[in-house]
Amino acid sequence: MTATALTAVSEQKCFGGTMGVYSHASTSTGGTMRFSVFRPQGEGPFPVLTWLAGLTCTEETFMIKAGAQRFAAREGLMLVAPDTSPRGHDVPGEAESWDFGVGAGFYLDATEEPWARHWRMESYVTQELPALVEASFPADMSRQGISGHSMGGHGALTLALRHKERWRSVSAFAPISAPTQCPWGEKAFSGYLGQDRSRWAEHDACELLRSRGPLPCEILVDQGTADQFLERELKPGLLEEAAREVGQRLTLRRQEGYDHSYWFIQTFIEHHIAHHAQAMRG
Repeated sequence: MTATALTAVSEQKCFGGTMGVYSHASTSTGGTMRFSVFRPQGEGPFPVLTWLAGLTCTEETFMIKAGAQRFAAREGLMLVAPDTSPRGHDVPGEAESWDFGVGAGFYLDATEEPWARHWRMESYVTQELPALVEASFPADMSRQGISGHSMGGHGALTLALRHKERWRSVSAFAPISAPTQCPWGEKAFSGYLGQDRSRWAEHDACELLRSRGPLPCEILVDQGTADQFLERELKPGLLEEAAREVGQRLTLRRQEGYDHSYWFIQTFIEHHIAHHAQAMRG
């Protein structure tokens, strides 16, 4: 895919490197998309960790709230964070609820109208954005990892399983582990993919493990035990079951007393950065 020209929205020095937000005309979504990049100090090329944020978030949420740049600078790791959905298309119903439409792209390519034309986040994250990063930054695209939170944790797991050749490392915070079996996933999948549940299974980490087999790398997952969405929406036990069935290496750490917030992510993001950096060096 041919990369388009970037517009720098903002750039600041951060931990010796550069923290920037950029916009461009997207061929995947048919409109303007924004993403943020932390580029460490030095010439590179740097391995790349893509972070997928959760419901209602933007391309800046992780970079502002997680405190990841300190550890990425130490490890020589570039951070890339796309927006969570297309914006500005005035699709009927796109802003009626916080868990569907704007800010809620679920990192898939919609097949149902009126979403199919613009809601193409899988193509954006796995094809267009990497090409753009490679063309515009000192990035080593042979060393890529993916991580995310909640809806973005779902995206990290499913895109890793659907595009095994692209990612060298995977992790997630409080992922929606089995979206075909929770209200968030059922709402999103019925709207974006229609009523055929066989399509849904292609975007469910548990079902993908069973149908496509394990990843060659270990998956690291952190889940807070005081997460208000734990039982209804996230269901990490189902991910454990699926991983056990197919022999997927999974470290699922239940963190006592932590909730769904970025305070939780701040506490353990150093571990995740180290997990990815180690895999990049391997």
